[in-house]
Amino acid sequence: MTFLTVLAALLKIVLIVGVAFNLAAVLTWAERRQSAMMQDRFGPNRASFSLFGKEFRLAGLVHLPADGLKLIFKEDFVPQNGDKLLHALAPMLSLFAPLVLMAVVPFGDVLCMDQLKNGHLWDAVERFGTCTGAAGPKSLPAIPMQIFESNNGILYVFALSGLGIVGATLAGWSSDNKFSILGGLRAASQLVSYEVAMGVSLVGAMMVYGTLRIDEMARWQGEHVWGIFVQPLGFLLFWAASLAESKRTPFDMPEGESEIVAGHLVEYSGMKFGMFYFGEYLEIVVSSALLVSLYLGSYNLPFLHRDGITIAFGDAIWHKTLPHLLVVVVQVGTFFGKLALMCWFQLFFRWTLPRFRYDQVMRFGWRMLLPATLVNLFLTGVVVLAIDRAGEAFADRLGLVADGVNLLLGALMVFAVVRLVIGFAMPTNRAPRPGANDAPQTA
Repeated sequence: MTFLTVLAALLKIVLIVGVAFNLAAVLTWAERRQSAMMQDRFGPNRASFSLFGKEFRLAGLVHLPADGLKLIFKEDFVPQNGDKLLHALAPMLSLFAPLVLMAVVPFGDVLCMDQLKNGHLWDAVERFGTCTGAAGPKSLPAIPMQIFESNNGILYVFALSGLGIVGATLAGWSSDNKFSILGGLRAASQLVSYEVAMGVSLVGAMMVYGTLRIDEMARWQGEHVWGIFVQPLGFLLFWAASLAESKRTPFDMPEGESEIVAGHLVEYSGMKFGMFYFGEYLEIVVSSALLVSLYLGSYNLPFLHRDGITIAFGDAIWHKTLPHLLVVVVQVGTFFGKLALMCWFQLFFRWTLPRFRYDQVMRFGWRMLLPATLVNLFLTGVVVLAIDRAGEAFADRLGLVADGVNLLLGALMVFAVVRLVIGFAMPTNRAPRPGANDAPQTA
């Protein structure tokens, strides 16, 4: 039993770390391709490899290993009067912080191992409660689709997200460079400021879900409605704060090339710089995972539950049982699909909004974002108290509204998938761009 638990934990760690690293790597390519299309450029298209006498470019994907190899073999420069230990420790902390945050993010419900032991993994399981037979003396434990189950999952996120602040501050302090110190100070003040707004924006979600456990928040959304419909303002506020926490345009004040050269990254080169650079994309993955888990239904699809599909609208119910293994696979695929879509959507902001001034960034955090989170907290408290005192009849009517929202959401998701398939299948009638058939050009 202990061996099974340890093996499951190792497999989940490998899965989450593998997905996070590979998705972050693909985001570096996606952002370059996306920015090129938005600015009518070619984008990355020079790196290639030859196989059997043919040259392959793979739409610029070869740039990913090429950039990695370049960073590995570049000189690792350390300032002569800098603190060598802290200079090496800073990028490690910046890369470590987003990885450990993924431990509390659920990417599925539970896998009932008793079904596997008895050879009935394709059978359905109960919708509520623990797995069937999980209380027996020889039963196998249910495997949660989450690396670390914590009763204080949200607090765990806030406790460890501060490591990114320490990494940026240490980078500025240890570099023995005035521009680096300015960048480190900017990073510390900016990240601390927006962490306050981020924390308060989540209090409303905690009040609605009634728990600090992220996995329980995901189950609440599966049984009721996605969090974005009960906390729309909280979703927008958390999203804005997470963008500022990633230190990317328009919130890239700690780097600010036009003002302080590169901020806390001035004295970094080689793979140390690559760790900072890659850490930013990992932060996108983590913030997207939290947005999906807290507001976008996590691994849930409308009307898909542990025991199968249950389409309900008031008293009208249609149920179709599904194999347990199929439900788990669909849930995991749903979560990672939402995660990839959210990451891709976040890339638009860097190439859409101009860089703010530093005073504008701080003013936005303290004078606009934080008061808005307090307003959201107050409104949420009033609504929750009103619903509690309204009685069961009003709660039933709200349940009917939630069923209608789920029906609409399911229809929109089906329409989006069908439209996407048709869009890829239909030939394009767009005329070729002048010079498109010429030799590839540098981005």
